[in-house]
Amino acid sequence: MEFRKLIQQRYSVRNFLPKEVELSKLETILEAGRMAPSAVNFQPWHFIVVCDKQMMQALANCYHREWFATAPCCIVVCSDHQQSWKRREDGKDHGDIDAAIAIDHMTLQAVELGLGTCWVCNFNVEKTRKLFQFPAHIEPVAFLPVGYPNREEVPVKKRKPTQDIVHWNTFKA
Repeated sequence: MEFRKLIQQRYSVRNFLPKEVELSKLETILEAGRMAPSAVNFQPWHFIVVCDKQMMQALANCYHREWFATAPCCIVVCSDHQQSWKRREDGKDHGDIDAAIAIDHMTLQAVELGLGTCWVCNFNVEKTRKLFQFPAHIEPVAFLPVGYPNREEVPVKKRKPTQDIVHWNTFKA
């Protein structure tokens, strides 16, 4: 699919068909995340793929939204703060940025495969840590539910006008 069309087709899916996602498609999505760029190529991410119904129910207890339970599977994207690059000048940890780039690659790959996703960041981090028994240096960054959208048409996107977000040569408020 042409890239411009691909990014126009991507939207946050919050209603999935009760259909399993093929393993080959999940593997293709995960490969897109694996191939994402990262600061200093440290690749400080972990992808936990949850397709088991009981684990999906347990994960739904970390994010209480009815629509989330319609997803047949979810990728929990984590940042490894022992592996992430830290900027020398101010110590900024780029683990979250690297995880976000990987998530974006996975969301776009999902669309190309006829699947939908939704970034979920407002989940209970402590419950998620306990569910997966993450060590302290592993941070769950986002949930990425994956499945077949239960919708025919792509909703109209609301975006700021270009002139409100693009600055040439200097910042002008």
